[in-house]
Amino acid sequence: MGEQSSAFGVQSIAWAPTGLGALALAKAGIQHDDDDDGGEHLKLGAQLDVLPLETLSAVHAHATTLSQLGCRTLGDLRNLPRGGLSRRFGQALLCALDQAYGLRPEHYSWFELPESFSARIELMARVETAPALLFGARRLLLQLGGWLVARQCGVTTFTLRWTFDPLRPRDAGTGGELVIRTASPMRDVDHLTRLLGENLAKLRLAAPVERLELLANEVQPYSPPNHTLVPDTQHDRQSLTLTLERIASRLGESRVLRPVLAEDARPEWAQRWQPASIPLAQRPAATDGMPHPTFLLPKPLQLSMRNDRPIYQGELQLLLGPHRIEGGWWHRVEEGGQTTTRHVSRDYWVALSAHAGVLWVFQTRQATDKPSWFLHGLFA
Repeated sequence: MGEQSSAFGVQSIAWAPTGLGALALAKAGIQHDDDDDGGEHLKLGAQLDVLPLETLSAVHAHATTLSQLGCRTLGDLRNLPRGGLSRRFGQALLCALDQAYGLRPEHYSWFELPESFSARIELMARVETAPALLFGARRLLLQLGGWLVARQCGVTTFTLRWTFDPLRPRDAGTGGELVIRTASPMRDVDHLTRLLGENLAKLRLAAPVERLELLANEVQPYSPPNHTLVPDTQHDRQSLTLTLERIASRLGESRVLRPVLAEDARPEWAQRWQPASIPLAQRPAATDGMPHPTFLLPKPLQLSMRNDRPIYQGELQLLLGPHRIEGGWWHRVEEGGQTTTRHVSRDYWVALSAHAGVLWVFQTRQATDKPSWFLHGLFA
């Protein structure tokens, strides 16, 4: 099968036993004949003989010289002595002719994609507003989408650059750029277009733009989500991620945050907030083997003591522990003009209260403090 295409889509399509033969028929606008009697190669030869020289690229390069020899069609070319054709035009012409007619096997070389993506486009007219750049940028995004699919990757950071008209004001500079980041590897062209459009809507151009360039800065391996016969929440999670990215592009990255786990054993600092557009790192695995509470108090609550045992709505029964958490000497903060650290040394226990249920408590172990008990979390 062969097809002749343009920047706007497929113009004609044709079938043949050989690739070059199908391409020649497609260029000539000859469609596939459904009433095939089985003699495909015999029929192909008769169809190709009447085609003009321009239908085969290897022949078209010598069309002027061949026309002076009286050749108008591929059939005329085949009637010439092969020895003379080989000496005057080289083996490439005879090889392409034989491959089109099925007299020689066809060999195709693999198309190798570039390791990085970069594409540019000249705008048909000077663009003076940033949102209007989206029309040309989408054409570049379509190319990026094809490159990502072929590379089995998804983009996490890409840059749109523009070049100003040479007749720009002196203080406008030569151009500008816009960097877009996604929370996860993405190759959905529609979503990338919407994300780019949201950011372009907030820009003001210093001069008319004549050229656009798109670069893929960071890409990662991408695995399309598996579709199953039973309902799942994979699509819902993806929709939430895409929605957060669009909101962040409108309000600003610093205004749309989400909680992420941090590699810190201290419960107060085991979670932090980061912009939703930043990709999530791999979740740190818990290695202590201890159960963690469902709810954590904003600030540990110091407990009273009775007979050297902590009290919270009754005397507590220690069930599991101790589990030592120590660290924070590196965490320095300014308080009252002085620098202090957030170093902690605690023994955590799972305790049982007759009225409050299962609790998470700890006893301080720092040498400078008097050992005390604190309530830090509740189990649901």
